[in-house]
Amino acid sequence: MSSRPVLVTGAAGFIGAYVCQALQARGTAVIGLDNFNAYYDPQLKHDRVQALCPGVPIETLDIADAAALDALFVRARPQSVIHLAAQAGVRYSLESPSTYIQSNLVGFGNMLEACRQHQIGAMVYASSSSVYGGSATPPFDEQQRVDQPLSLYAATKASNELMAHAYAHLFGLALTGLRFFTVYGPWGRPDMAPILFSRAALAGRPIDVFNHGQMQRDFTWIGDIVAGVVAAHDRPAQAVDGTPAHRVYNLGNHRPESLMHFIDVIEQAAGRPIERRLQPMQAGDMVATMADTAMAERDLGFNPDTRIEQGLEALVRWCRDYYGDAA
Repeated sequence: MSSRPVLVTGAAGFIGAYVCQALQARGTAVIGLDNFNAYYDPQLKHDRVQALCPGVPIETLDIADAAALDALFVRARPQSVIHLAAQAGVRYSLESPSTYIQSNLVGFGNMLEACRQHQIGAMVYASSSSVYGGSATPPFDEQQRVDQPLSLYAATKASNELMAHAYAHLFGLALTGLRFFTVYGPWGRPDMAPILFSRAALAGRPIDVFNHGQMQRDFTWIGDIVAGVVAAHDRPAQAVDGTPAHRVYNLGNHRPESLMHFIDVIEQAAGRPIERRLQPMQAGDMVATMADTAMAERDLGFNPDTRIEQGLEALVRWCRDYYGDAA
């Protein structure tokens, strides 16, 4: 393998830090990039990096800054890119749309252009299950339409896939998009249900349950997701019969869980009941997600096998260790 590093953007993020850890563990040179923004507590990001990938150098940089990004490519000379940096969150996109446009559209365009200008061999990038929006029917497969997004966040991720296809077609870049399905685990994002519900259980606080609990999610363990990301990096997209070297894969557990059952399992892991305040559906949310992972299994060897009973026990234990019982 080349001694030139793999550049991981969003390296202080939930998935990014674990990807850095996995690459570092097998001896791959890694350099990270993150802007350490305050969408959620930056201290968690610093603690995450220290715990998971303390030896990885991480540049503090915003991908929307094209000049700074270009300078980093000149200095680091990466062999390939795993692009995970983005403004995440469906609900926050209703409050601050400009943040999503800058990070997920301008920033993504800057990443594509940097890869083109610096002749990077391949880039894996994060898409999202939210792209399926209102037009797809579970189980979601990669051939279904993604032209009816239910949030600006989803619209930016669907746009990323179109932009990547154009760059693969026009400039011969090898690009692989990964549609993540509700990733959870220790060091996860504190604004997502797995952490919110686990902390509430430990602290004896009530939780808001939207759509009166009538929701399903394809909750996917972080270790399974990381295995898929690394496999996608190691098997770059190939141009076949005139088709550009751009592929999109679902990375999910392909076993959707009802939201109420998910909460039941957290209660069992925490050893405490959770008071549930039933609320109406929130704007931008999807009622159900379910991944068809046949393509990822065929091309990447992707085989998620972590049940939520295993994963949530580890997650609640981490919450207790990191946040304390009064989480």
